[in-house]
Amino acid sequence: MTRRTVRIAAVGDLHVRKTSAHLLAPHLATINEVADMLVLCGDLTDYGTVEEAQILAKELTIVRVPMVGVLGNHDFHSGAETQVTDVLTKAGVEILDGDATEIHGIGIAGVKGFVGGFGRGTLGPWGEPMIKRFVQEAIDEALKLEAALQRLRTDRKIAIMHYSPIRETVEGEPAEIFAFCGCGRLEEPLHRYPVDVVFHGHAHHGSPEGRTENGTPVYNVALPLLRRAHPDKPPFRLIELDVATESETTTVNAPI
Repeated sequence: MTRRTVRIAAVGDLHVRKTSAHLLAPHLATINEVADMLVLCGDLTDYGTVEEAQILAKELTIVRVPMVGVLGNHDFHSGAETQVTDVLTKAGVEILDGDATEIHGIGIAGVKGFVGGFGRGTLGPWGEPMIKRFVQEAIDEALKLEAALQRLRTDRKIAIMHYSPIRETVEGEPAEIFAFCGCGRLEEPLHRYPVDVVFHGHAHHGSPEGRTENGTPVYNVALPLLRRAHPDKPPFRLIELDVATESETTTVNAPI
């Protein structure tokens, strides 16, 4: 079987502000030479405004490879997430929210995710109605991820999200806020529908990588973390996957 290598550049937590014009593009220019796609893991803007999204869209014009991403909590702050998504979509970024797509023979499932804690520290739906609604949001995001993963039919698969699905990649943050960095409920769909790689952001002071209980690599690609961990490298994580040639892949519709 003939196979080829697909290079995936991933980064999150760009936190583009009104003052970010012309600051990001120089760092993104190298992606065209070293990667075949760009994955964006949320918190693309800082306050979730249309103006910030427009500035990011201009910065992204330098990128010539396919782009796919999810929103993060900051992108929701101003209640303009629909408009932010529209701006980024017009700029060529396919924003996933419980959706699946395919790029270069790699199936991609994406979801924002939510908070809630890990392991025995996972918040349960007990007590006040507000707590139950809070927990339900985490459950709903996990269900959206599972639905997206179910749709993938490709040989190679990745999952992208903003919040972490495992504790390991948030270690480095103060222990008191672990529960606000992600939720173990997001890991459960990854056991039922395994992928090759998981990318997330959000935990700026977390750890660069870890693994799910079934051994899937998980990469924290928050930009502040990447800059601190690898100051001598371009500010994105680069991963390679071998995929079947175009004639040998089974595709999914994009978007679903």
